[in-house]
Amino acid sequence: MDQRSRCVRNCSKLALNLENGYVMTREQIKMPVEGTVVDYRCDDGFILVGSSRSICNKYGKWNTSKPICKVDRNGNRVFHRSKQTLYIGALFPMSGGWPGGQACLPAAQMALRDVNNRSDILRDYELQLIYHDSMCDPGKSTKFLYELLYNEPMKIVLLPGCSGVSTLVAEAARMWNLIVLSYGSSSPALSNRQRFPTFFRTHPSATLHNPTRVKLFKRWGWTKIATIQQTTEVFTSTLDDLEQRVKEAGIEISVRQSFLTDPGVAVKNLKRQDARIIVGLFYETEARKVFCEVFKEKLYGKKYVWFLIGWYADSWFKIQDNNINCTVQNMTEAVEGHLTTEILMVNPTNTRGISKMTSQEFLEKLQTIIKKSPEETGGYQEAPLAYDAIWALALALNKTAQELEKKKIRLEQFNYRSQNRDITDELYKAMNSSSFDGVSGHVVFDASGSRMAWTMVEQLQDAKYVKIGYYDSTNDNMSYFGTDRWIGGVPPADHTKVIPTFRYLSQKLFVSVSVLAGLGILLGIICLTFNIYNSNVRYIQNSQPYLNNMTAVGCTLALAAVFPLGLDGYHIRKWHFPYVCQARVWLLGLGFSLAYGSMFTKIWWVHTVFTKKEEKKEKRKHLEPWKLYATVSVLLAIDVLTLAVWQIVDPLQRTIEEFTKEAPAGDQDVLILPKLEHCSSNKMNTWLGIVYGYKGLLLLLGIFLAYETKSVSTEKINDHRAVGMAIYNVAVLCMITAPVTMIVSSQQDAAFAFASLAVVFSVYITLVVLFVPKMRRLITRGEWQSEQQDTMKTGSSTNNNDEEKSRQLEKENRELEKIIAEKEERITELRQQLYERQQLRSRRRPSNPTKENFTDNHYSNSSSGTVSSLYQPNLPLVKCLVSSEQTDKLGRNNCDGSRVHLLYK
Repeated sequence: MDQRSRCVRNCSKLALNLENGYVMTREQIKMPVEGTVVDYRCDDGFILVGSSRSICNKYGKWNTSKPICKVDRNGNRVFHRSKQTLYIGALFPMSGGWPGGQACLPAAQMALRDVNNRSDILRDYELQLIYHDSMCDPGKSTKFLYELLYNEPMKIVLLPGCSGVSTLVAEAARMWNLIVLSYGSSSPALSNRQRFPTFFRTHPSATLHNPTRVKLFKRWGWTKIATIQQTTEVFTSTLDDLEQRVKEAGIEISVRQSFLTDPGVAVKNLKRQDARIIVGLFYETEARKVFCEVFKEKLYGKKYVWFLIGWYADSWFKIQDNNINCTVQNMTEAVEGHLTTEILMVNPTNTRGISKMTSQEFLEKLQTIIKKSPEETGGYQEAPLAYDAIWALALALNKTAQELEKKKIRLEQFNYRSQNRDITDELYKAMNSSSFDGVSGHVVFDASGSRMAWTMVEQLQDAKYVKIGYYDSTNDNMSYFGTDRWIGGVPPADHTKVIPTFRYLSQKLFVSVSVLAGLGILLGIICLTFNIYNSNVRYIQNSQPYLNNMTAVGCTLALAAVFPLGLDGYHIRKWHFPYVCQARVWLLGLGFSLAYGSMFTKIWWVHTVFTKKEEKKEKRKHLEPWKLYATVSVLLAIDVLTLAVWQIVDPLQRTIEEFTKEAPAGDQDVLILPKLEHCSSNKMNTWLGIVYGYKGLLLLLGIFLAYETKSVSTEKINDHRAVGMAIYNVAVLCMITAPVTMIVSSQQDAAFAFASLAVVFSVYITLVVLFVPKMRRLITRGEWQSEQQDTMKTGSSTNNNDEEKSRQLEKENRELEKIIAEKEERITELRQQLYERQQLRSRRRPSNPTKENFTDNHYSNSSSGTVSSLYQPNLPLVKCLVSSEQTDKLGRNNCDGSRVHLLYK
């Protein structure tokens, strides 16, 4: 609709019919008009006389006369048809950045002659090349592409060279319904089928090096590599493909560096990150810069392997370059032993392929055509690829023609219109299934249209490249010659070998502390036996023996925890660790609760009784043992509950702590990785905070209570001062040891020494302070009698006599208070009776008031004196109890010491 409407002349329809032959047009037409093209063909046994093509011009006339088909003059039916020409539009870079057309154009023309001379390929067609010099410039190539597309004759295939030009042509070709076949493009970006759906190439992709590299990595057991690349599109795409392939093979790219012009920083980073197997992707000029830096950083030798691209000149490292400050000797030393991968462009087997020529014969024939040395001819290495490209196209067209003949369509009916895709689709299928042996080797295309080829692996040995193998990516077959040579005698490791080594507890320290713990357990058993055996002795009974038994048992359990504290991987297996970890926590926790809990209960009860107000003391003076046992049980239950929840919710497991790697003595390519086993859980700090917080409060409270009761003396718990001393020692040791062991947890010997010795010393101090004085007293004084014998013994100790007197006086005091209360009630009654009698007498004797009054007053005074002397409430601590017959002998403020009892509280 965007074209101008115009009127055109039509030509005669007579030209559309041919006797003894047929007429072909590029599209179905009913009326030939200006621009219509017809081709004439004769049936078998006839020959064409006249032009095989005629075009309707603007005057409504055919530009040539209509031909005729005549029988062969000999009268024989000759099965021969005149060949139709198929045109190929090509772009050969005869100059520019890569003048590959200098050798590739003669090779392609040689292939055209060989194909056109074959009677078994394209029997009815001949191929003709129309080409331009692209100069490897995408801008100029755009102009030539336009000329190829819009000028007659119509081209059935496009044949570009350079990667940049191929990118332009392949991306636009689908709009003209064209297949593109390249002979010199290696960019991995051209493998994108979504972007270049009709693109093929006989030049392998640059990513073809990667399967070879991966195969070599596997052969030598390398699982970690590093890369350094020049920042260009072709190398970036190649590296992306390599990263995907090594990932599938289970190989890791540990370091990935890139540079634009100066590789110095990138090489230093490789050295810093311990890169060993290094793949380098850069051009030849940058390769010299890289290896000059490699020499400076000493990133070469027996520990390192470099992989480079194989299309550098053989002496690339000896070329003088003003951009580097390294000598030829420096460069030769740095590059020694590196490996290269190079795509084979000549059949290494030198066998005859589809062209009936060997690769050597092809090169000799090509040399006679170009008449220049290969070093001076651009694209000489790629010439076999251009030759095989024409053969791949010819074979695909031949197969397409056979398939189209079934549909009664011919190749010359091809046009650029997308509505007529039958020919393009058949040609695409034929190209995709191509498989033949050419002068460059076996030609086959992968799913992305790229050539699958062999790769040659070489190693630089004594400044010369030596072939060490070939790799056929189509069959995944590696032909290895065994000629590789390594500086260190064997292929180096892909990384510094790290030897994990566990740090175990010093066995001398463990045995020494275990002996101390064992002796402590024996001491605890002796103390427990002694306490149980003498439980009927009053002195032992007054120290609450059942609580002391708990202390002895708790000390024994705490000492038993020393043994699992010292167990590690030297003694037990991995699966034993959860049980050992739990044993440590449970033994230490329960031992602390029993030992410290029983002592805390004693000191708490003493403080509770002897620091209360006077009026509440009497209610607490009677000691109830079950309350003491209940207190210990509560403390023990809290520990059991906490440890049970910890074990169920977040159990202790074996964890590994890793330390900084250490280099052993000597030039060994290994590092020592120290490791240490711990018992830990996911929320270890939370659980330790709960346990340490709870027990820390108990320790602080125990210190406070011991200080408050240091001057108290009581009969019921006669060893509370010794308990206070033990609490001081236990609290100080625990409060010092807990944070110290957390700080030195990474030092197994120090952590075990602090923890175990703190337990040992705490237990020893506790047992010695609590039990040794009792043993000494009973042994030296012989107090082995039971409670009944002890009460009948007259030679009791002074402390026991004082306590007995105290009890007796308290009892008498309570009895006297009752008597005083009764007497006070009696005095109140007597006063009331005296008052009533006085009132009665005053009514009976009114006549003698003076005498009566005198008598009454005298009696009253006498009575008052008696009462006053009997009851004196102003005396705060002493009360006088006086009999009625002694009233007149005592004064108001005097008391006879022989008749009174001293009452005190």
